Amino acid sequence: MGFLKNLFQKSDLNANQSEPSKEEIAAAGEFYMPLKGKIVPITEVPDPVFSQKMMGDGFAIIPENDVVRSPVDGKITNIFPTKHAISLESNEGREILIHVGLETVSLKGEGFTVLTKDGSNVKKGDKLLQVDFPGIAGKVPSTITSVVITNLGNGEHVVIENNKVSIVS
Repeated sequence: MGFLKNLFQKSDLNANQSEPSKEEIAAAGEFYMPLKGKIVPITEVPDPVFSQKMMGDGFAIIPENDVVRSPVDGKITNIFPTKHAISLESNEGREILIHVGLETVSLKGEGFTVLTKDGSNVKKGDKLLQVDFPGIAGKVPSTITSVVITNLGNGEHVVIENNKVSIVS
């Protein structure tokens, strides 16, 4: 198995090393979770687009709060017109999709308040969306929120361990 890497930082680490360095361990903890809640593997999302990794690898969060925050320092590349999803690019070049709930596109923006702008530079923890999860819960199959990295390199995949998310090569 390769090394744990910062989720949104590309690295050219030697795959033959046996343990990650202290710097890599520290970097792995720098990813800011976009929502508070239970982290689950992307394969557990009850939608094949996500669970079969058609858009990329990632993870999901069963939300416990109502504010979606930026997981990385970077730039907003797209706010979907229906406000249910936001795309970002990290300063390291990772492309990230945060998709709130399942079939939430059908709500046409109801229950979502955008707190940023397309093209804005963001820092880890900046507020992106406010979501009325109780208000949308009965209108969609699930409020599970997928976080997908759409441009992983060859051999890279997402690993969840001890409630932390990392990329392994």
